[in-house]
Amino acid sequence: MGRIWAGLFCMKINGTTIGLGENTRVNLNVYYLPTGAKMEIPVYVFRSKKKGPSVLFMAGMHGDETNGIEIMRNLLKEKYFEKLERGSVVAIPITNVVSFLNRSRELPDGRDLNRCFPGTRAGSLGSRIAYDLTKKIVPIIDMGVDFHTGGAEINNYPQVRCFFENEKSFDLARSFGAPFMLNSPYREKSLRKEASRFGKPILVYEAGESFRFSTVGITEGMNGCLRLMKNLKMLDVPTPKPTSITLQGSKWIRAKISGLFRTTKKFGTFVEKDQVIGTVSSPYADLEKQLIAPTDGFLIGINNKPVVNEGDALIHIGTE
Repeated sequence: MGRIWAGLFCMKINGTTIGLGENTRVNLNVYYLPTGAKMEIPVYVFRSKKKGPSVLFMAGMHGDETNGIEIMRNLLKEKYFEKLERGSVVAIPITNVVSFLNRSRELPDGRDLNRCFPGTRAGSLGSRIAYDLTKKIVPIIDMGVDFHTGGAEINNYPQVRCFFENEKSFDLARSFGAPFMLNSPYREKSLRKEASRFGKPILVYEAGESFRFSTVGITEGMNGCLRLMKNLKMLDVPTPKPTSITLQGSKWIRAKISGLFRTTKKFGTFVEKDQVIGTVSSPYADLEKQLIAPTDGFLIGINNKPVVNEGDALIHIGTE
């Protein structure tokens, strides 16, 4: 007997039933802002006539993460989800609508939506959105990809983060085929942690920085989605062959002094232990500290701030 996938016959979101072979748009829920205006989170559902896996693609968990939103826009524009040969896709282009409108990473009350799970029906706005995702979306999917970018001017090289000890999650990451696969334990109160409790692996795809498009990150993200669906036999489209490097861990190099930060190393490249990979200098030219690689590894994240404070995270090195 073949695997029984989630939502085999009918899916139901916020009172709307979507059967096999149907495509539709529904709202996750309706939330009210202080002005009385409605805030709705559009959810697009695409269903083949044939049974198969149900995959979630979502972006905009934080309002400043535009790369993921652009990946979703392109996938919708090219109508890939309308060509499914089996299975279903649940697509949420902007999860945190109010923060997107406010051009903010956080919710209006300062909370991080991805630290609100599983949420409560009568809690804060973030808690209510998390509750609806937990109760209405997680049960109807088998797996998913959550698109993110670096925050606070951190520029992330395209990478998928998953917990290697979870075999389903690791296999999903290999199917996606991002340039780097980083072993990343679950974070408390995150969507990924909550979904794992139900056996639903969620990949976190990180690429670029907030409020700045990354052509490489967007392209790699789209190709990863197509490879994933192709591997699941949901879609038959040509995809570039992936070259992924598996990283068991990572380490941030931090500023030893406050001042002006510079690095000459190319993003995504390999560096050797004890190699000089950057400097932080006093603006008065009276003090300078070199940044030394503590281990062999790959540059998977760089802080683009030229002015930094002592202790700031500057360069992220992933280790094999």
